[in-house]
Amino acid sequence: MVNSGSLSPADVERLLTDRSAEVRAETVEKIAGGLGDDGFNPTERREAEEIFRLLVNDAEILVRQTLAETLKTVPDLPNDIAKTLASDVADVATPMISFSEALSDDDLFEIISSKSDLHQAAVASRVVVSEAVSEKLAETGNEDVVATLMSNEGAEISEDTFEKVLDQFGDSEKVNAPMAHRSTLPITVTERLVTMVSDKLRDHLVSHHEMSPSMATDIILESREKTMIGFIKDGASHADLISLIDQLYDNGRLTPTIILRALCVGDVDFFETAMAKYSDIAVANVHILVNDAGGEGLKQLCKKSHIPGGLHEIMKVGLEVANELDFDGAPGDRERYRNQVIERVLTHFEDQFDGDNVDYLIAKLGSSHEAEAA
Repeated sequence: MVNSGSLSPADVERLLTDRSAEVRAETVEKIAGGLGDDGFNPTERREAEEIFRLLVNDAEILVRQTLAETLKTVPDLPNDIAKTLASDVADVATPMISFSEALSDDDLFEIISSKSDLHQAAVASRVVVSEAVSEKLAETGNEDVVATLMSNEGAEISEDTFEKVLDQFGDSEKVNAPMAHRSTLPITVTERLVTMVSDKLRDHLVSHHEMSPSMATDIILESREKTMIGFIKDGASHADLISLIDQLYDNGRLTPTIILRALCVGDVDFFETAMAKYSDIAVANVHILVNDAGGEGLKQLCKKSHIPGGLHEIMKVGLEVANELDFDGAPGDRERYRNQVIERVLTHFEDQFDGDNVDYLIAKLGSSHEAEAA
């Protein structure tokens, strides 16, 4: 890095007369460095900016590259200089697009609409990307650009944009893998993503392990339910919960076992809301039925919802435990609660089933129910 200092007539002379791109680039670095370090007085700053307005069109790419690289983090860089450099060839534009705060969303829209995928990827990698810019990037339909956007935790992405990306790139591991690793996702997007990844895993199991499609599907459904309950128990608003349950129901994935799993990790809100959806009864009325002291209300609710009798019995015990136990607020309280529920359920059914966890119990009940139906 050339030391910056005050703007001298010699610097200006070198820029105007020296034919060596390397020498001009070094002078550009010095002057631009002075601008970034607040090394210029107001008059020198104005002069430097006028010089930059000439240099953004320099015939030598090395000069323009040096200018962009040195000015990319300059505070209060004039927009016209930033925009011209950001519209240059990718080797010049990328640092300016990636870092400069002098570019507005409208500037970025123009770059996305008119420039190459390298320019678009630079926009997608910015430290902060607004929802509007993210939407515009998603609309490019470029897999690499969208994958870069999904990998960027600084990108604000709306639920609608996530949905559009899944519609177009749901089968792309390049896109859905970084999406799955984002720190936060709308719960309805999470559910769709889990489903898409699960379907891919099912195909792999069938083709590589001589497993029947029905067996693979059973494994995937169990894995999906565990995953979804994990997202639910990590916390969701009631509105998110309703959206998730509606989506699960509409896609045929609101199963009796996922409802039971929720109850067994203490999520009575999910249980009651899901049962309301299953039975087409208001949540308030479901709450009254499941808390009927005689247990007749839950029995009738399960009958209306076509819940197998064996699962109804576990739900009854699970609700009894849920009404008796509370989270203690200490680390791991939900896990302790779940273990207590499972222990109570297994104790209640110890004469009928072996096993040490509710997944085994659910599997046994499912097998018994199929046998009874046969």
